[in-house]
Amino acid sequence: MPLAIGAWRAEMSLMREALIAMVIFLCLASSAFASMTIWPRLPAKHRDDDTNTVVRLTANLFAVMTSLILGLMINSAKNTFESIDHNLHAYATELILLDRALRQYGPETDAVRQPLVAYMERVVATSSQTTETTIVANQLSERLLTEIGLRLNGLTAPNAVHGFLLQDGRQRLQKVLELRWILVEQSEGAIPWPLIAMLVAWLALIFASFGFRAPRNAITATTLLVSAALIAGAIYLILDMDVPFSGPIQISQLPLQRALVELQR
Repeated sequence: MPLAIGAWRAEMSLMREALIAMVIFLCLASSAFASMTIWPRLPAKHRDDDTNTVVRLTANLFAVMTSLILGLMINSAKNTFESIDHNLHAYATELILLDRALRQYGPETDAVRQPLVAYMERVVATSSQTTETTIVANQLSERLLTEIGLRLNGLTAPNAVHGFLLQDGRQRLQKVLELRWILVEQSEGAIPWPLIAMLVAWLALIFASFGFRAPRNAITATTLLVSAALIAGAIYLILDMDVPFSGPIQISQLPLQRALVELQR
């Protein structure tokens, strides 16, 4: 996990995603079974073929709209996932280049590289920490970054070559700080909750149409339950991909691990 704040937000988002998936399953299953239970009790004029045709046509309309919304959600989650993956690789690359610039400067930067290596070790270690530990780890990481900046600014270049390397190191550190906070902000996800609520409402109407005039037997009930579970699971995976620091679909931590190996060489 690259960022302690991101880890904490990801844990909260993971709990929220699981809760949403459970609510979706209950809404779809209950709407289908409620429709199946209510239909035999309706007056005869509400159970004729014309009424059933209108219900089916309306359900088809919502099915098309639901397909479009799901496509938009998948595309949004995919773009978010790819953007965070790109920024994570850039983040690891900038850390390696910062270390290279400090090494080229000379042994005077050993005091700067020590907190840099300690920061990278903490960055890699926070992936398996709990929420409480993560908050503390984030405070320690902030102190390490501040210490790196103070020690780097305390250096005085003896010549033009060292001055160029020192300026390059400061620019690299600034880029690391920018990418770090970009990753923190991206950890919240990009799919708007009103869109999810609208999607669930449409799916509930579709499942209610499935229960309309459906035979009341075990095969029908099992089919409806399995379908509701699969759709809820699919939406859960989409939401999980939108917050790729937790859950089944996660950003690979290998770039950060490789960066740590390079810094420890």
